[in-house]
Amino acid sequence: MALSISSTAFQHNSAIPVKYTCDGEDISPPLEIGEPPEGAGSLALIVDDPDAPGGVFTHWVIFNILPGTRKLEEAITTQPRLANSALQGTNDFGNTGYGGPCPPSGRHRYRFTLYALSQTVDLKAGASKERLLAAMQGRILAQAQLMGTYRR
Repeated sequence: MALSISSTAFQHNSAIPVKYTCDGEDISPPLEIGEPPEGAGSLALIVDDPDAPGGVFTHWVIFNILPGTRKLEEAITTQPRLANSALQGTNDFGNTGYGGPCPPSGRHRYRFTLYALSQTVDLKAGASKERLLAAMQGRILAQAQLMGTYRR
């Protein structure tokens, strides 16, 4: 099995249920993770909207996820440090943790991009997507993506 990411809440390239958006409960959807490549030291997840009017908008940054993790449960807390040692960064809403789809108009795509890294990254909780991407340079062993859509 290769690195993969999926959800029991929605299929790839299909609509994200309202429950996981700003129009619903605004909680993170359940995610399932496939086997990372041998040598993976951690996982990272970035959720962003490439269709935002002001440029790519970041909805979730989570990193230093243990490589043995196979699920991210629904409604993960917005605390910066999780019980499983993972850390959450700051999204473009200015908050820590998940911020659901909330497009101003039209149908937007939401990329759930999972990275398998050769080691953990030396960042503190609250780090931005840009800082995480810089810290991951040269450490990415594999990546996988789940795409969801949402229209208000």
